[in-house]
Amino acid sequence: MSEALDPVAADRLSHAKKVFTSDLSISEFTVLHNDAFRPMDLVMGVSVFHVGWQMQKLKTSQELTTLTQAMYTARHNAVSRMQAEADQLGADGIVGVRLEWRPQGESGEHIEFIAVGTAVTYTPQPGAWRRPDGHAFTSHLDGNEFHLLVQGGWAPRGFVMGSCVYHVAAQGMMQTFSQSGRNIEMPQWTQGNYEARESAMSRMQAEAEALGADGVVGVRFSVQNQMWGVHTLEFYCDGTAVKKVHEDRNAPNPNATVILS
Repeated sequence: MSEALDPVAADRLSHAKKVFTSDLSISEFTVLHNDAFRPMDLVMGVSVFHVGWQMQKLKTSQELTTLTQAMYTARHNAVSRMQAEADQLGADGIVGVRLEWRPQGESGEHIEFIAVGTAVTYTPQPGAWRRPDGHAFTSHLDGNEFHLLVQGGWAPRGFVMGSCVYHVAAQGMMQTFSQSGRNIEMPQWTQGNYEARESAMSRMQAEAEALGADGVVGVRFSVQNQMWGVHTLEFYCDGTAVKKVHEDRNAPNPNATVILS
């Protein structure tokens, strides 16, 4: 469920009916127009978050759940606030979602997440492409990719993501000496990456299942140390959850009723 709309955002969006804004390219704008989707406004959400601290054992590989939750909550806040703006506009959905972050201020413990996309409406039948729960869909697919998706009879359900912050155990001095000058796998790093990846991917898939999706397309992933040092990494992944809704490869048809199940 999306959050309550910020009063400052509400004032900006009150002018959206006069003139739209979007980050669509000319190509994207044209192809969406041909599919009867009209841009309504650029929508966004922001969350500046203080990432907490968690005790960790130097020689123990484990997920740092406090840090995982912080990174996930900050991203979720930004996406939910973006969606609240789209819902306020009465949009069918948001295309081209970008979720970016940057350090906030001088402290490495503060991170700003910002989610941005273009809210669109289906002009022949406004509201027809909203999710079953009544909220606008969210999708990181750009306008051209969205066009191909809907022409194939698929509908986006939501932008889904997963995260896992993981501490990889430091190896002992004897192990370090035994590896010196040799080509050899570092098993604690291999296993740590496997476990962090599987946790993040499972969480993304669980979000898609909760939306009633058939699958996730356009999956992206990144592995970063962020501000925690070389032995702690975050595996992050995201994508667009989709559901098959129409067998006609020429859907949507502006002259026909679109029914999303």
